[in-house]
Amino acid sequence: MSNIAKERRRGRIRRHRRVRKKVFGTAARPRLAVYRSNKHISAQVIDDDAGVTLVAASSVEADQRAQGSGGTIAAAERIGELVAQRATAAGITSVVFDRGGFAYHGRIAAIAEAARKAGLEF
Repeated sequence: MSNIAKERRRGRIRRHRRVRKKVFGTAARPRLAVYRSNKHISAQVIDDDAGVTLVAASSVEADQRAQGSGGTIAAAERIGELVAQRATAAGITSVVFDRGGFAYHGRIAAIAEAARKAGLEF
Protein backbone atom coordinates (compact mmCIF):
# COMPACT_ATOMS: atom_id res chain seq x y z
CA MET A 1 0.00 0.00 0.00
CA SER A 2 1.44 3.35 -0.98
CA ASN A 3 2.02 6.16 1.47
CA ILE A 4 -0.71 8.26 -0.18
CA ALA A 5 -3.27 5.47 0.28
CA LYS A 6 -2.25 5.07 3.92
CA GLU A 7 -2.70 8.79 4.55
CA ARG A 8 -6.14 8.77 2.90
CA ARG A 9 -7.21 5.83 5.06
CA ARG A 10 -5.84 7.49 8.21
CA GLY A 11 -7.72 10.68 7.33
CA ARG A 12 -10.99 8.80 6.88
CA ILE A 13 -10.55 7.03 10.21
CA ARG A 14 -9.69 10.33 11.91
CA ARG A 15 -12.84 11.96 10.47
CA HIS A 16 -14.94 8.97 11.50
CA ARG A 17 -13.67 9.09 15.10
CA ARG A 18 -14.30 12.83 15.30
CA VAL A 19 -17.86 12.48 14.00
CA ARG A 20 -18.61 9.47 16.22
CA LYS A 21 -18.09 11.65 19.28
CA LYS A 22 -21.28 13.50 18.32
CA VAL A 23 -23.31 10.94 16.33
CA PHE A 24 -24.87 8.43 18.71
CA GLY A 25 -27.76 6.02 18.08
CA THR A 26 -30.39 5.20 20.68
CA ALA A 27 -33.26 2.73 20.74
CA ALA A 28 -35.67 5.52 19.77
CA ARG A 29 -33.42 6.85 16.99
CA PRO A 30 -30.70 4.36 15.99
CA ARG A 31 -27.64 5.11 13.86
CA LEU A 32 -27.53 4.21 10.16
CA ALA A 33 -23.83 3.39 9.64
CA VAL A 34 -22.49 3.03 6.10
CA TYR A 35 -19.25 1.37 4.99
CA ARG A 36 -17.86 1.52 1.46
CA SER A 37 -15.09 -0.60 -0.02
CA ASN A 38 -13.89 -0.71 -3.61
CA LYS A 39 -16.09 -3.72 -4.43
CA HIS A 40 -19.00 -3.56 -1.98
CA ILE A 41 -21.13 -1.35 0.24
CA SER A 42 -22.96 -2.13 3.47
CA ALA A 43 -25.33 -0.40 5.87
CA GLN A 44 -26.35 -1.21 9.43
CA VAL A 45 -28.92 0.27 11.78
CA ILE A 46 -27.30 0.23 15.23
CA ASP A 47 -28.56 0.87 18.76
CA ASP A 48 -25.42 2.18 20.47
CA ASP A 49 -27.01 2.12 23.94
CA ALA A 50 -27.39 -1.67 23.80
CA GLY A 51 -24.48 -2.21 21.39
CA VAL A 52 -26.72 -4.18 19.03
CA THR A 53 -27.14 -4.17 15.26
CA LEU A 54 -30.89 -4.05 14.64
CA VAL A 55 -30.95 -4.29 10.83
CA ALA A 56 -28.25 -4.77 8.18
CA ALA A 57 -27.94 -4.98 4.41
CA SER A 58 -24.89 -5.52 2.23
CA SER A 59 -23.98 -6.03 -1.41
CA VAL A 60 -22.17 -9.21 -0.28
CA GLU A 61 -25.51 -10.99 0.36
CA ALA A 62 -26.29 -13.74 -2.14
CA ASP A 63 -29.47 -12.15 -3.55
CA GLN A 64 -27.64 -8.83 -4.03
CA ARG A 65 -24.64 -10.46 -5.72
CA ALA A 66 -26.99 -11.97 -8.28
CA GLN A 67 -28.14 -8.46 -9.28
CA GLY A 68 -24.68 -7.31 -10.34
CA SER A 69 -21.59 -5.55 -9.08
CA GLY A 70 -21.64 -4.26 -5.51
CA GLY A 71 -19.37 -1.30 -6.17
CA THR A 72 -21.74 0.85 -8.22
CA ILE A 73 -24.18 3.64 -7.45
CA ALA A 74 -27.03 1.35 -8.54
CA ALA A 75 -25.93 -1.22 -5.94
CA ALA A 76 -25.80 1.51 -3.28
CA GLU A 77 -29.37 2.52 -4.16
CA ARG A 78 -30.51 -1.11 -3.86
CA ILE A 79 -28.84 -1.43 -0.44
CA GLY A 80 -30.37 1.86 0.72
CA GLU A 81 -33.86 0.68 -0.24
CA LEU A 82 -33.28 -2.74 1.32
CA VAL A 83 -32.02 -1.42 4.66
CA ALA A 84 -34.95 1.04 4.79
CA GLN A 85 -37.47 -1.74 4.10
CA ARG A 86 -35.93 -3.97 6.78
CA ALA A 87 -35.84 -1.08 9.27
CA THR A 88 -39.47 -0.19 8.60
CA ALA A 89 -40.43 -3.85 9.08
CA ALA A 90 -38.61 -3.76 12.43
CA GLY A 91 -40.59 -0.65 13.45
CA ILE A 92 -37.81 1.90 12.90
CA THR A 93 -38.83 5.10 11.11
CA SER A 94 -36.20 7.65 12.16
CA VAL A 95 -32.40 7.24 12.21
CA VAL A 96 -29.19 9.26 12.55
CA PHE A 97 -26.99 9.01 9.44
CA ASP A 98 -23.33 8.08 10.00
CA ARG A 99 -21.33 8.36 6.78
CA GLY A 100 -18.32 6.67 8.39
CA GLY A 101 -15.81 9.37 7.50
CA PHE A 102 -16.56 9.05 3.79
CA ALA A 103 -17.49 12.14 1.75
CA TYR A 104 -21.25 12.58 1.22
CA HIS A 105 -20.88 11.98 -2.49
CA GLY A 106 -21.43 9.21 -5.01
CA ARG A 107 -22.32 5.87 -3.42
CA ILE A 108 -22.67 7.31 0.10
CA ALA A 109 -25.14 9.95 -1.12
CA ALA A 110 -26.97 7.32 -3.22
CA ILE A 111 -27.52 5.00 -0.26
CA ALA A 112 -28.78 7.92 1.87
CA GLU A 113 -31.18 9.23 -0.78
CA ALA A 114 -32.54 5.74 -1.50
CA ALA A 115 -33.14 5.13 2.22
CA ARG A 116 -34.96 8.47 2.49
CA LYS A 117 -37.06 7.69 -0.56
CA ALA A 118 -37.97 4.28 0.92
CA GLY A 119 -39.28 5.89 4.11
CA LEU A 120 -36.48 6.44 6.63
CA GLU A 121 -36.32 9.92 8.14
CA PHE A 122 -32.99 11.64 8.78
